[in-house]
Amino acid sequence: MSSEYHQEKKMKTTNLKIGTHSGTFHADESLAVFMLKLLPKFSGAEVVRSRTPEILDECDIVVDVSGKYDGEKYFDHHQREFEGVFGEGYKTKLSSAGLVYKHFGQDILASVLKETKESAVVQQCFPRIYKIFIEAIDANDNGISVYNPAVVNAINEDENVPYKLTERFISNTITLPAVVSRCNPRPDEFESSSLDENAIYDSKFQVASEIMGNAFLGIVLSTGKDWFPSKTKVSHYYNTREDPRVLILDTFVAWKSHIFDIEKELTSQGKLKDEDKLLYIVYPGSDSWRVQAVPMTSSSFVSRKPLPEAWRGVRDEALSKVTGIDGCVFVHASGFIGGNKTKEGAVAMVKKALEL
Repeated sequence: MSSEYHQEKKMKTTNLKIGTHSGTFHADESLAVFMLKLLPKFSGAEVVRSRTPEILDECDIVVDVSGKYDGEKYFDHHQREFEGVFGEGYKTKLSSAGLVYKHFGQDILASVLKETKESAVVQQCFPRIYKIFIEAIDANDNGISVYNPAVVNAINEDENVPYKLTERFISNTITLPAVVSRCNPRPDEFESSSLDENAIYDSKFQVASEIMGNAFLGIVLSTGKDWFPSKTKVSHYYNTREDPRVLILDTFVAWKSHIFDIEKELTSQGKLKDEDKLLYIVYPGSDSWRVQAVPMTSSSFVSRKPLPEAWRGVRDEALSKVTGIDGCVFVHASGFIGGNKTKEGAVAMVKKALEL
């Protein structure tokens, strides 16, 4: 292609405009603008912050302002009638961040991860990233609480409940929306700056957008480069295991969340019986092999089947004598984890534990 074509294409890209509202900014449009600029089409676009309809109409895409949503140019969620959600089964109303992610998220992930839009990594990371990151931004901007207020009130007002649901410390000042809120200029900054009010807000918005964008990129990269490969490996080991109750990993992978996802999906399909759920994981540690009991849930400290009572809190030769298995290193006092010097020894511990 000719150099004239490349020059014309570059000029067209850099002349594009992303519109959003002026004045006080929030986490959702700060992120929405950053995400759009991750797309090759908008990478060099100018950000126009205004509430003047005529100025916004001249932009190529407009987020979080205009009172319109068409899925093409306008992405506002403040309309009285707007009730858009991410997809079937979701209940959280979208903010401008969720709208941009819903329509452009797969292209954004493909661009960041250097994959095709149709690739398995993009297709599987797309809903997960919404669930673990974007949805909370949507909820915060729309005033949706983490806990159902009706349930909280019912518990707190029930005289038969011995405890109350109250925060033990202040945490809402360390959230991303709170950090972005503090990026808005203080009154003294207007007094001390030679810039006009709009220019000060615009410069502060750039800072907020970078904060939200860097957080988003961290989530995308950890999900695409860590979570997805781990899930692929765990799925392989899960599908090739000999005993349905035991998962043996030849290399260490972050397995916990993945096995619960796999089991949840299989259970919903009617393909997993309770007696075939995993009880133990065997995997290599830094200097020995680990045997870990699977917890009841991904965040639980209670195991489905702890290692035997007689083994708990015992170490080394004493443990080998109790188990009848050479090379034992330890079993935790709660029975949730143990170790052996060899893979064979760790597998033997699991087999023995299943019998007891």
